[in-house]
Amino acid sequence: MKTRLNLTIEEGLLEQTKIYAQKQHISISELVEGYFKNLTKTPKQKNIVDLVEQLAPPDIDPNANLKELYYQNQSKKYGI
Repeated sequence: MKTRLNLTIEEGLLEQTKIYAQKQHISISELVEGYFKNLTKTPKQKNIVDLVEQLAPPDIDPNANLKELYYQNQSKKYGI
């Protein structure tokens, strides 16, 4: 169920917000609701594996033998 909320903000900020919302094809209510959802959501606890996976380049196969790829790259680089 949705309910009304009255906000008081600076007039210039409201005008900028209206322009932004129009360009994004979204209502100001949807902008505010989205902001509140992001503000109040509990952050997902990340474990070390998740963090390391974010560091890996996206073009490497997750099943690849990284040690082997490193040595192959080094041999190409130095002509070994």
